[in-house]
Amino acid sequence: MKLQTILDKLETIGGKLDLSGTDFLAVQVNLTDVDPGVFYVEVKDHRLTIAPYDYHDRSCAVTISSANFNKLIDGKLDPVVAFTLGKLKVEGDLGKALEFAGLLRKK
Repeated sequence: MKLQTILDKLETIGGKLDLSGTDFLAVQVNLTDVDPGVFYVEVKDHRLTIAPYDYHDRSCAVTISSANFNKLIDGKLDPVVAFTLGKLKVEGDLGKALEFAGLLRKK
């Protein structure tokens, strides 16, 4: 799967999210099987930004395959189960990674 396809899908989902309860969240996503496979998702001042860049001032970085990321954003993969099984790795604030996953589940 191409990175742009994933970004377009996230943009569509992002338009449906209720961001009113999220002040700041910055997550870098590293896709293990896409080149380039790095993008970030930022919620700041209740607005969503998604861009295909490294994000150095991030809350956390999530590493996952594109297939599992699609399952995650489609609600077919529980983030806690994915983390426990090693399908999803988190560097940084685990709480922020769970907050990110929770946002995606609200769609």
